[in-house]
Amino acid sequence: MEKEPTVEKDKSVRYLCIAGAAFVAVTVIAVIVVIVQLYHRQRAMDIMDEMAMATTLEAVQMKTPVSQAPAVSVPIEEDPLKDVPIPEKQVDIAAQQEEVNKDIYAWIYIPDSKIDYPVLQSATDNSYYLNYNIDGSKGYPGCIYTENYNAKDFSDPNTVLYGHNMKNGTMFAGLHQFEDVEYFDAHPYVYIYTEDGLLVYKIFAAYQSSDEHILLSNDFSSEESYRDYLTGVLETAGSDGNVDETVKVDTEDKIITLSTCISSKPHNRYLVQGVLLNGSQL
Repeated sequence: MEKEPTVEKDKSVRYLCIAGAAFVAVTVIAVIVVIVQLYHRQRAMDIMDEMAMATTLEAVQMKTPVSQAPAVSVPIEEDPLKDVPIPEKQVDIAAQQEEVNKDIYAWIYIPDSKIDYPVLQSATDNSYYLNYNIDGSKGYPGCIYTENYNAKDFSDPNTVLYGHNMKNGTMFAGLHQFEDVEYFDAHPYVYIYTEDGLLVYKIFAAYQSSDEHILLSNDFSSEESYRDYLTGVLETAGSDGNVDETVKVDTEDKIITLSTCISSKPHNRYLVQGVLLNGSQL
């Protein structure tokens, strides 16, 4: 007759069962966490896609009779935008603030790219939109955002916009297209929509840089410091990037810097910079 299992064997079996159950529980929780993260990521992208769709002229005309639709002013001879193609796009910042997120204060658009997003700024946490989505959920893709070192009217000498380099090509991943000189030459403008009107920037440089904090590492209130910064930009971009030498940038000009990560170089950033063309209103 076989002997009954020993107490030690019973304990071993129980431990194995407990360990197995714990492993299954941890696995299930991990799967749930991933599913929730993917849900929030997709929801955030869907919200911004819907917002982008609503800014197209066709969508605006569906909501507003054509005769009453907000019109793009016809450039006059003295207008700095007289030779600039103006997108058929209307952005209602006030409505976006009310309906989506109060921190939205502008919209950035680069034709022939996926960069067509609201710009946000948190009043209390400069890294908030690095880690949180437009609907307040945590995680990727985050938002296109500025820090409160910059004013929200783009009146600073250098306004820096940040965005993730998403693997699916969204957010600021499209900045890396400017590594191709043909793309760089064919896409010279960045359009920024604000409550006060459209700001148009002409791109003059696209290049790899260090991860230094641009606004805290440079004194843009000093003309001499600003000039040194611009000289350094043109030298760096000229040796290891793309530069439009026909665009003249001086210390009287206002620029934007679009910044994103480089997946293979975590301590570097890819920057695209443009100079404001219609800056007389600022």
